[in-house]
Amino acid sequence: MKIRTLIVDDSAVIRTLYSRMLSSDPEIEIVGVACDPFEARELLVRLRPDVMTLDIEMPRMDGLTFLEKVMEYLPVRTLIISSFSGAGASQLLRAFELGAVDVISKPTLQGQSTFEQVSHELISRVKAVAHANLPNPTVHYLKSKNSLNKYEAIHLKQNHKIIAIGASTGGTEALKVVLSALPENIPGTVIVQHMPPVFTKTYAATLQRLCPFEVKEAEDGDCVQEGRVILAPGNFHMTLVKSGNKFHVALDQNPPLHGVRPSVDILFQSVAKVAGPQSIGMLLTGMGSDGARGLLEMKKAGSFNIAQDELTSVVFGMPKEAIALKAVHAILPLDKIADAVLIRILKRIAS
Repeated sequence: MKIRTLIVDDSAVIRTLYSRMLSSDPEIEIVGVACDPFEARELLVRLRPDVMTLDIEMPRMDGLTFLEKVMEYLPVRTLIISSFSGAGASQLLRAFELGAVDVISKPTLQGQSTFEQVSHELISRVKAVAHANLPNPTVHYLKSKNSLNKYEAIHLKQNHKIIAIGASTGGTEALKVVLSALPENIPGTVIVQHMPPVFTKTYAATLQRLCPFEVKEAEDGDCVQEGRVILAPGNFHMTLVKSGNKFHVALDQNPPLHGVRPSVDILFQSVAKVAGPQSIGMLLTGMGSDGARGLLEMKKAGSFNIAQDELTSVVFGMPKEAIALKAVHAILPLDKIADAVLIRILKRIAS
């Protein structure tokens, strides 16, 4: 079965470009194009596509308003393709909240990018979106009222020093669920979430508003300590380094791994080397395999590892690869992961 795709963009040039690119793949069929949400609405009802690509800035109704209405009345797997800048970071995050599967910047054919390269990226994203679980845009990210969160801070101090988390497609919302359910004295936490460079600072601020602990975009040399979550900045690899009995992060711009920078594997491999049995590893929703081998290295070094399950993953790619490598100890639905982390910490106290 071909992936039946609807293209929504106010630019005729862009609609033609996307159609040419996507039609070059035999597994994708363009079933319709629309210049605005009103035309798109009629096509959605009539054609019922598998995937919709959607711009944000359009006349008569913006893409985010349209996405909210679509996800309420006629949900469809949606890939947002728009021109983002630092000022547009809040729009990107809002798109994920409303139920977009993935968000990418509008492709350009300037510089070293060729038609074939840009086409390959767009085709791979549409295929990933087509096979994704439809996100639930109505989830409210409230702090868990589980009694485990009521343990006094001192109970957590003598155990795991580091939590390392990797995520990609669907991860921005998944991280909200996990982190908002953890207590203020969370072990030092390092995160790689695949995201364009201009958005990570805004995303860290979004997480900060939901969580009782500090959440920040990483700066080279930042100390990793209790009550602090550090998010790798876009376009930089992040590693964990140990000096004496303290941990900090180091940033670099070495070549991408698996086509991404930052790479979850690079973070996890560094955690395996310096934190080993003092660490908990977590691999959440995302396409591809980044993080799977690094999580296996963490397991061999003595960490306790969790993978998000298929049912609650938007894209069951990275967790699936880790499970196939036998790199995890527990496979859990998203809303059970925070409890599992706390239970693990408390078991370490008792042992």
